[in-house]
Amino acid sequence: MTLRSAAAVLTGTAMLTAAAACGDGSVPVSVPTEFGAAAVCRELAWPVSLGELVARKTSPSDPAIAAWGDPPVIARCGLAPLAPTTLECLSVNGIDWVIRPLDDGTAFATYGRDPAIEVLIPRAYAPEPMLLTDFTDVARSLPTTDRACVTRSPGP
Repeated sequence: MTLRSAAAVLTGTAMLTAAAACGDGSVPVSVPTEFGAAAVCRELAWPVSLGELVARKTSPSDPAIAAWGDPPVIARCGLAPLAPTTLECLSVNGIDWVIRPLDDGTAFATYGRDPAIEVLIPRAYAPEPMLLTDFTDVARSLPTTDRACVTRSPGP
């Protein structure tokens, strides 16, 4: 699955293209419908930059979504909290992220947060998890649930 198809599956329309599809250079992103209107998503302080990647305008302009760089890294607040899964889970700065590999990058979603944040990172920024550190403060501002990544102890 590609970032484009992942976005289409989640929203019913493509959220991201290799080049900006809007005439003003903004990145097309769909606002999550289920929890996107949650007050906490409307009050997020998205990072101004991700390393050297500069924030970009999104279409629509909405406080629950953000984008940086070209190709764009896309973040969306307002997804339903994730249920337990067998997908890989990674803890970065105390924030748990479920990892979903895509053909052209990786989708990360906070685990144990309600609502969840999803971050789509193109392969151009590999290793993709390195950008998650910039989302620590945003993710910490979300209410927690009782779910966390399972840590396995080394075998004998």
